[in-house]
Amino acid sequence: MMFSHQNTLAASKSGFQFELQTTVNFRKSSDNKFAVSFPFPPEALPVGESSAFLQTVDSGKHFEVSNISLKGAWKINNDWRMLFKYDVIDLYDRNPTSGDQKSDLDIFLFRYGAKSSTKRQLVSKDHYFQIGKFEKFERQNDRHLQSYGLVSNAFNRFEDAGLEFGYNFNKNVYLKASLTTGNPVFIRDSNALAGDNGTDDRRTPPNNPDPKLKSGIVILYDAEIEHFNLSADPEFGLGLGYRTQGKDKSWQSDLLVWGYKRDLAKERNLHGTFYGADLDLLDGAAGFGLPTTDDKKHDVGANYWLYKDELTLFAQYVRQDLAGLIRTGKEIELSYRFPLPVNWVVAGKPFIKNISPAIRYSTLETEFSANNGFPAPSVAWDWKKVDLGFTVDFPAKVSLTFEYNINDFETKNGVKNNNELLISLNWKKKL
Repeated sequence: MMFSHQNTLAASKSGFQFELQTTVNFRKSSDNKFAVSFPFPPEALPVGESSAFLQTVDSGKHFEVSNISLKGAWKINNDWRMLFKYDVIDLYDRNPTSGDQKSDLDIFLFRYGAKSSTKRQLVSKDHYFQIGKFEKFERQNDRHLQSYGLVSNAFNRFEDAGLEFGYNFNKNVYLKASLTTGNPVFIRDSNALAGDNGTDDRRTPPNNPDPKLKSGIVILYDAEIEHFNLSADPEFGLGLGYRTQGKDKSWQSDLLVWGYKRDLAKERNLHGTFYGADLDLLDGAAGFGLPTTDDKKHDVGANYWLYKDELTLFAQYVRQDLAGLIRTGKEIELSYRFPLPVNWVVAGKPFIKNISPAIRYSTLETEFSANNGFPAPSVAWDWKKVDLGFTVDFPAKVSLTFEYNINDFETKNGVKNNNELLISLNWKKKL
């Protein structure tokens, strides 16, 4: 749970509580590139290249401070809370390109009432209401690896802004509803870094420098919102859940069925790129677009959480109709936390608290093609991703995660991959 974006930070008796978190990474990314038929825009052809490519964002070995985060909670009174999360550097969540803001107010919300967590039994007739910027209500907030699966990357990685309401009918059945700005549809690489698509240094003649960060091998995804606006094609979300718990509280499970819908904009501007999002992206350039049929976006899905002693299981299924483009995503993550068989003691204290191996399997399948010259044909490929790793928890809220991401996709020339090794050192400190 060390990489959770969930706002579980509770306010202290004084009403305020803060937590500082720092993440440092070693990353080794494979070097791959795949020719495409049409650069976008045409003047973006790299120097010395006779054709355009989808290419690994930043191949090779890299040591990076990826993020410094400050979380805060303020207990205003018995009913109201204010929560925030502010990120600095934010290397792996820069959205949609490296030209995005290097600091970001990731979460900022005011909440009335108590929002039940997945691992806690519902309180009968409990309810909450919140306004601000927050994570999607179906998102997995206790990932056990630094990386994201294909489904999480594509559909609910980033926060939205608006209103959310939750109501518990009894101790098992609950309802959630939201009215939000709606995350714009864009493209990003499915590994740690987002590529640079539509940045000024890729289109400025006559130099056309070969950019440090490449395009990435991209998928369609819901990018981060950049404003709070419920007046222009907002997104409506609805979820119905069933949660249960063992009498001895040794296990809990939660099944949530949910859906979202909104109208796609003709164009939405994003910071850091001159490409437009939503329909402007899907329609491509000079008629080389994807086979869209309308301007509607519908997502339906089901999520399942199971906690059994030290075992954690999470699964999600999503089917999306994106302007007539159908995609289906499946993802499952399994993790188990266990203590070391040997008690390593340093200065009278355990040196290692526990180790948590984890495996995640995710797929993304499409029912459309990009054979008409769309500049990023990878958005129509079928993808499979396996994330393998383990986390070592040390005292003083320090943890180290080792993981390897096996990322396969089916191109017209057969199955290819773009794999990555990621080692993450994470440290938390309550202030």
